[in-house]
Amino acid sequence: MKSLIIIPTYNERDNIKPFIEEINKFVQTDILVIDDNSPDQTALLVKELQKTNSFLFLLERPGKMGLASAYLTGFQYAIDKNYDVVFEMDADFSHNPKYLPGFLEKIKHSDLVLGSRYIKGGGISNWSRFRMFISRMGNLYARIILTCPIKDLTGGFKCFKVDTLKKINLASFSSGGYSFQVEMNYLFYKAGFKVVETPIIFEERREGQSKMSKKIFLEGMLKVWKMRFMRIKHYLKS
Repeated sequence: MKSLIIIPTYNERDNIKPFIEEINKFVQTDILVIDDNSPDQTALLVKELQKTNSFLFLLERPGKMGLASAYLTGFQYAIDKNYDVVFEMDADFSHNPKYLPGFLEKIKHSDLVLGSRYIKGGGISNWSRFRMFISRMGNLYARIILTCPIKDLTGGFKCFKVDTLKKINLASFSSGGYSFQVEMNYLFYKAGFKVVETPIIFEERREGQSKMSKKIFLEGMLKVWKMRFMRIKHYLKS
């Protein structure tokens, strides 16, 4: 299978080189870094790495355009370049590359493989009890409102079958930030695509600061209600 990993970056200079090296220990894959004009010159470092890594690609954007926009751009790139599968991963090591071979095996028989913190074998490392509580309650809130059986509805470490993404109108998504993950996961469930959860241990980022904010959290709380009444036909190509 021809695979692509999408890595959105904003001030990830300290992480990106070791993260790419770690990925290469486990799988042979192309990597697309989508950088939003990072002030720490993440993109400049990626350009240096490209000189010795033919599998590494870079899309530079003029400013901070958001996580959802980056992934949607990456999905279209994967479709245009005829990849078989495409991954979402964070550059901060919270998504451990050691799980990638398992994802690739499971995606052969599914449309979406979702790294899950909330099934047997999954979990979260190095978070405070309060942060753990907020994460679990936010996920539970979304699951109840949407009556969705996916255990980790807010999860963002995942692998998509590109042929399935071709059936989706990528321009139809309204969420920004982390609520995009809920919207995409819920869409795959509602559309009848095969979603498989696989256990992962989500780890605290090694370097830099988290991009989560109160604004992003509140947006997610409100967006869930909009998703509950969404029309699936709106998202799917005719």
